[in-house]
Amino acid sequence: MPTPHNEAKLGEIAKTVIMPGDPLRAKYIAENFLENAKLVNQVRGIFAYTGTYKGNEVTIMASGMGMPSMGIYCYELYKFYDVKNIIRIGSCGAYKPELKLFDIILADKVYSESNFALALNNEVCHVVNSNNDLNNAIKLASEKNAIPITSGNTVCTDFFDVYMEDFDKFLNRIPKDINPIAAEMEAFSLFCVAKYLDKKAACLMSVVDVANSSSKKASATAEERETGLNKMITLALESLEHL
Repeated sequence: MPTPHNEAKLGEIAKTVIMPGDPLRAKYIAENFLENAKLVNQVRGIFAYTGTYKGNEVTIMASGMGMPSMGIYCYELYKFYDVKNIIRIGSCGAYKPELKLFDIILADKVYSESNFALALNNEVCHVVNSNNDLNNAIKLASEKNAIPITSGNTVCTDFFDVYMEDFDKFLNRIPKDINPIAAEMEAFSLFCVAKYLDKKAACLMSVVDVANSSSKKASATAEERETGLNKMITLALESLEHL
């Protein structure tokens, strides 16, 4: 059933969706990794392609940037297209000096200062978990394909942290028990919606910025962010075998 944001017909979206933020990254994955990829949505330039990877049906669909955009698209996928699993793949900023550019991170818990959960279902919630089944599938694929990952808690922000007026004040507000290893901008809303609708969600990230207090030590270029994330993409796709 099409929605205001998705023109795909019922049956054109797979039960598992891999979700980059960037529509061009969705196009890149479909063209370079999938067999028999079919474009099933392009409303608002949010591309979705359904095809197969090593015989496993999968949809690659962009989420756009930020929690509100992710919240709309994942809600509609879960609620109206009966999607069971969503694996977000994206970029992140690393908060631990031992992490390097293009290291792959798997989120455990995600913390956010956002009131997304309050708006969704009147729940005061600022920490939400990923799904163990999906995380275990990703870890199995990591071991089988010798693609190293680092698991840990992450933070999800309403604003690109590079542009924050006082980055250190933000860090100091994060509860100590979270001890985040990285930050991004979409996973909290995805995990909240999955929890609310009794679905499954996970988040894989590749490091494209490395933070050291209020300064940046390293940053990937726009071109590297577009095409330099192949190991993470491969890991997400290889996890399909274990679902």
